Amino acid sequence: MKTFTITIYSDPAHAWGKVKRQVLINLGIAELISPYSYQYKDNVYLEEDCDLRVLHDTLIKLDTNIKFVEKCSKNSSRIRSYDQYSSEAVAH
Repeated sequence: MKTFTITIYSDPAHAWGKVKRQVLINLGIAELISPYSYQYKDNVYLEEDCDLRVLHDTLIKLDTNIKFVEKCSKNSSRIRSYDQYSSEAVAH
């Protein structure tokens, strides 16, 4: 069984799972991600409440183990300053 590692970044109010944009494209879920997630360069930061669940459920269906690595901040995360995710930025 494969293992997929997701780094979780959190601040006092919220958390996001970091994943490469290409992973979302390869899994066919890039267009299911909401604008509540953020993007920076080739990374997407999936918001914890819904979008991270889309990735999680997809990986589980593919019989993939998921490992979470947590990185916590006591301050507001810089992720909040990144551009909102847009599926229009996805290359087809």
